[in-house]
Amino acid sequence: MASNKTRAGKTVPQISDAEWRVMKVLWAKAPQTTNEVVGALDGEMHWKPKTIHTLLSRLTQKGALTFEKKGREYLFQPAVTAEECEHDAANSFLDRFFEGDLAPFLARFVEGRKLKPAQIEKLKRILDGGAP
Repeated sequence: MASNKTRAGKTVPQISDAEWRVMKVLWAKAPQTTNEVVGALDGEMHWKPKTIHTLLSRLTQKGALTFEKKGREYLFQPAVTAEECEHDAANSFLDRFFEGDLAPFLARFVEGRKLKPAQIEKLKRILDGGAP
């Protein structure tokens, strides 16, 4: 089970694309029961409930979710934030494909795209150390 540490030293588990869908439901509203998560994903993923149960179990084992048993139900809650996972995924991508070098990544990312002036200004503020 792979994981990385954030700048604050917190371990962030690596999350698959399918697991990411489950986490998005719980980041949007938590805590939720298993049935609530199944219901939220039913309209968009067409997964069987057993698949979602498996994903919830994996995410719990990885430390991405915590749970509390309430009677016969389990209430799931994220143990990591979306921002922590986004930073981890971005850094992992940057390390794998660009050896951690941000400049060539940014060049490839904006290459061939027509950026709006507001987007360019936002990028400049970020690069200058300001808030987005």
